[in-house]
Amino acid sequence: MSNLLKFIDKQEENNFLSLNSQNKLIVFGSLLSSVLIVLTAWMVISNTQKTILQSYHDFGSMLAKTLAVNGAELIKDFEDEDNRLKLEKYSQNVITSSEDIAYLVYRNKYGDILYSNKPLSGDIPAVEISHPLTVPAEGQKEITGSIQLGLTGHTMNIVGRATRTLMIVIFSIAWILSIAAVFINTLLMTRQIKLLADGVKRISSGEFGYKIKSRDLWGDIKQLFESFNNMSVKLRRYEEKNIDQLTYERNKLEAVLMSIANGVIVCDRADTVILANNAAVEMLETGIKELLSTKITDYYDSNGELCFVSNVKEFKDTPYEDLKSKNLECQIQVDRKILRTIISPLYTLNDEYLGYVIVMRDITSESELNRIKNTFISNVSHELRTPVTVIRSYIDTLYNYEKEFDEKTKREFLSVINRESDRLNRMVNDILDFSRLESPNINLEKALCDICTVLEPTVNSMKVIAEEKNITFSIITEPELPQVMINPESIERALKNLLCNAVKYSYPDGRVKIRAEIDRTGDYLQVSVEDNGVGIPDEHLDKIFERFYRVENRVHSVKGTGLGLHLVKITIEKHHGGEVFVESTPGHGSTFGFKLPLEKEQEGVISDKPTYESSNTEKR
Repeated sequence: MSNLLKFIDKQEENNFLSLNSQNKLIVFGSLLSSVLIVLTAWMVISNTQKTILQSYHDFGSMLAKTLAVNGAELIKDFEDEDNRLKLEKYSQNVITSSEDIAYLVYRNKYGDILYSNKPLSGDIPAVEISHPLTVPAEGQKEITGSIQLGLTGHTMNIVGRATRTLMIVIFSIAWILSIAAVFINTLLMTRQIKLLADGVKRISSGEFGYKIKSRDLWGDIKQLFESFNNMSVKLRRYEEKNIDQLTYERNKLEAVLMSIANGVIVCDRADTVILANNAAVEMLETGIKELLSTKITDYYDSNGELCFVSNVKEFKDTPYEDLKSKNLECQIQVDRKILRTIISPLYTLNDEYLGYVIVMRDITSESELNRIKNTFISNVSHELRTPVTVIRSYIDTLYNYEKEFDEKTKREFLSVINRESDRLNRMVNDILDFSRLESPNINLEKALCDICTVLEPTVNSMKVIAEEKNITFSIITEPELPQVMINPESIERALKNLLCNAVKYSYPDGRVKIRAEIDRTGDYLQVSVEDNGVGIPDEHLDKIFERFYRVENRVHSVKGTGLGLHLVKITIEKHHGGEVFVESTPGHGSTFGFKLPLEKEQEGVISDKPTYESSNTEKR
């Protein structure tokens, strides 16, 4: 089968040469049959001419013999005038009676011419025959002379031409028939070969089960066609047996590829995309139709930047041996996305290069988180260093120069140390709370509590910080608020973070309002902290509760870890099933708050007498 396919492919590639071969076959067959027919005709005609000539010569001999019998007596007594006249008259009658007799010459036994009508000059006769003239004498034949007969060959020529013409016609017809037979046989063979070639081409293209009609065929050709049809049927049956398995494997491969979370793009050696999964299309923010059949090096983002050109060039410039040991890893930026990319070559078992595969993973969040963590570490390092440096400086001064300071100065030093200690304690608590509350297995104990028992002590503990900027607190609570299922310590921590932010970002001599009320839906108890500070721009409101996120501008210059608001979000939403919210107008202040669900059963130990303890480090 493979040899036959190669033969057909060769025939298709050299169609013009195949046509010449066919013509050469026809010409060769025609010339061969023509030569054979011409040689046969020449031999037959030549033999026929010889036979005719021999028959004509025998006719002349018989005629000469007849004339010799009739003229022998006349020649014997030729001296008699009557005999001479009779001979002449007889000769004239014989000559005029046939167009084949050219002349007659009688001679005596001595060779002398007694009678002759042979012209002195003219055409040479076709046949000349001599015969002796004899008469009976004493039981024997006496030779009295001879007769010479000249024949024109008229009848011989007529018969010869007729015979030659007939032979030429017969052999011409035979030549035409042989040429026609060669041509028709060649056409039939060519047609059968074309049918076979077309059938093989269909089989090679996957049209299994195709049959060649074998009508009007015979011999080995018919057997060949029948064998081909049997092979086609068997291939069709084999295909039907394997098509389900192949389809299953293909669908499984496509399903696996499409379900991979990483983006996968397959390109050929010309950088044309031939396959891409849904994740890749989503990462590149394009359509599958726009991506397929286009070059990956021509892909550009919304900013007009060609994203893959440099990396694909680096991949192609990397030696094959290096790619076998380690694939090319790089990062590609598409708009605001950062994609970690691995480019791997595709080779056959014979190390024939087919193209390459690009595997992409979106690490935008990871990169952003790493950036935020680095910023957080930097901020925390700076924040921790500041109070530690201040505390260490003041303690060292008091330790070495205590006697040189009066009581008022000493109390001022102790006040600074206490304030910086509180600041350091808050930062350490934020970091510890962040680690504890982010843990997936943490389960806070909760009890039914009156929110007012948490609000008042928490607000009182923050008055010391507020006095530095001469900021006052006011608590507004709705009467007869229902109890809520909370963990008092975590709610206190969340409220302190909101109050601390309100004090930090409020203008001096300002007011911070704390409200506790039932929200509009009636399903939540809502606590809000309102300040009249610098406010927050709208573009930051959606991210303000994210971990490590800080609003940094010329107004927001207050340092911090960026964990406070995120801890509020984790405490309220993750551990209490509530919601956090923020409203702000730049230059007019902000309102932060949270909602706690009412009458919602939560896991934990419920005590009949709720306990509440404020942190001693937060009170003065």
